[in-house]
Amino acid sequence: MLKGGPRGLSDHCLLILEDTRLSAGPRPFRSLDSWFTHEGFLRMEKEECRFLCEGEFTNKLKALTVPLRRWHKDKFGDLDNRIKRFKEEIRKIDDMVSTGSYDRTVEARRKALVTCCAKWYARKEVHWKQMSRSQHAKDMDKNTRYFHNLASARKQNNRIDSLVINGRLVRNQSRIKVAITGFYKDLYRQGSAPMIGIHDGLVK
Repeated sequence: MLKGGPRGLSDHCLLILEDTRLSAGPRPFRSLDSWFTHEGFLRMEKEECRFLCEGEFTNKLKALTVPLRRWHKDKFGDLDNRIKRFKEEIRKIDDMVSTGSYDRTVEARRKALVTCCAKWYARKEVHWKQMSRSQHAKDMDKNTRYFHNLASARKQNNRIDSLVINGRLVRNQSRIKVAITGFYKDLYRQGSAPMIGIHDGLVK
């Protein structure tokens, strides 16, 4: 937030920039499409669900977020570096071919590396398409920077920094949450409807 400081007798005004961190509240449970492209995801999920205590479904989802976050960081934590390592291994094999060191084993390894690299490219693409929620995404579009920017812009647009409540501009996040909750409670609250008997005419 940018605000003006004391002026005193000077014609100039000191500008004060305050860095305020806003709480976004509890994070919703999210399932990423890219998880289902990994061969170990369903096996991990079944294994973790075995140890969850009995209770409401929402509580089970909340308990599942911890192992899911750990698994995601381990398997999808750094997509760019994974792809980079595959490309470096492929380049090394290509350098071996240029020097005449090539056989069936090297050929099989190169094919396996190319397959793995393509798989991680696809996972990266699926991840950013879901994060951006772009309706214009094409199946073979490789412009991941575009999707990354869309995801960041959407996150910024979804935040309410200030709200006019009873004619006053309010920036306090707690008051904003209370006002929004009250608004929707009043909106969906149903009053008592008049009872109409079988002898009551609807049209006179």
